[in-house]
Amino acid sequence: MYRTTPDVQSTMPSGVPYIIGNELAERFSFYGMKGILTVFMTKYLVDAAGQPDYLSDENAKVVYHLFTAGAYFFPLIGAIIADVLWGKYKTILWISLMYCVGHACLALMDLGPITGAWDMTPFLFSGLILIAIGAGGIKPCVSAHVGDQFGSDNKHLLTQIFNWFYFAINLGAAVSSILTPIFLATVGPWLAFGLPGMLMAIATFMFWLGRHSFVHVPPSGLNNFLAETFSSDGRRALRNLSPLFLLFVPVFWAIFDQTGSAWVLQAESMNRQFFGVTWLESQVQAVNPILILLLIPIFAFLVYPAMNRVFNVTPLRKIGIGFVLTAFAFSISALIETSINHRESGPAIELWEALPDNGQPKSLELCVQTARACGWTSEQIRHF
Repeated sequence: MYRTTPDVQSTMPSGVPYIIGNELAERFSFYGMKGILTVFMTKYLVDAAGQPDYLSDENAKVVYHLFTAGAYFFPLIGAIIADVLWGKYKTILWISLMYCVGHACLALMDLGPITGAWDMTPFLFSGLILIAIGAGGIKPCVSAHVGDQFGSDNKHLLTQIFNWFYFAINLGAAVSSILTPIFLATVGPWLAFGLPGMLMAIATFMFWLGRHSFVHVPPSGLNNFLAETFSSDGRRALRNLSPLFLLFVPVFWAIFDQTGSAWVLQAESMNRQFFGVTWLESQVQAVNPILILLLIPIFAFLVYPAMNRVFNVTPLRKIGIGFVLTAFAFSISALIETSINHRESGPAIELWEALPDNGQPKSLELCVQTARACGWTSEQIRHF
């Protein structure tokens, strides 16, 4: 039914726009849901009666990171399914439907308290499991599916298309990281989780539309998969990549993904006014994709060429420099957290001692005025 080899052409393959559109919508979906997850679990989770069923900060971190770990574990299984059984196209399409069901579970959570029919928690966990599995089917296949579309005559366009591919990922992540927290705060979970679900459904439909434009590389089967994996070239690749993926990459992501858990909770105690806007704590995650979009051309055209005059900038050296900068960045975050903990130790006693004592009862209004004069944030005053 479908082409299994690329056409002989020097132009961009016809299936590429469908892949880019799919990736843009899917990344909006994933990062929009993930961006509000910690805040939702600690502030919006209720039972069937509408009573608070919030998770503690620590339990919310556990759930968030277990979900993230699942989203990065299931690609191992998704890659094997694609190579051995279904091929990349069918793996992406069918597991994307599971992804959509997971988003539907999250969007339907709101109906439980409204109707009194169910608690939010079971739908939350069911949705997260399905989305983690869905991400596992998509992550290992999409980039490889892009490469399958190119032949020897147009492979020079691969760098260009992957630049657009990466741009689509971060554009979707940036927009969703700004919008979904607003929807959660102003409308409710049904829209905050429902909109990413709708975008995921659109992404799946767009991918299906491109089925006749794609090159469908068939699965190799178990025997060929094992033969290729454990051939001399395969063993050498595994041996060379194992130190990177077993030692450095897990540590990096374990630290980096705190941007969606510990950093969001940390932001609650910080002054979030910027450009005249008081940003929501979960919106701090938008800084990462925005900076990526801004810094890609700066590094590509200025920083890396300048560094190449001093030494050869290889991909591994870029990764090593990135690790050092990441460690430095998290040391700054640790210093901020230490400052916050010091500022909040015994705040009630410090405030009470700062209030004037004229023999009259100390009013709430006077407490608030004095707290603001002492530099307290609105969040600290509310807790006090």
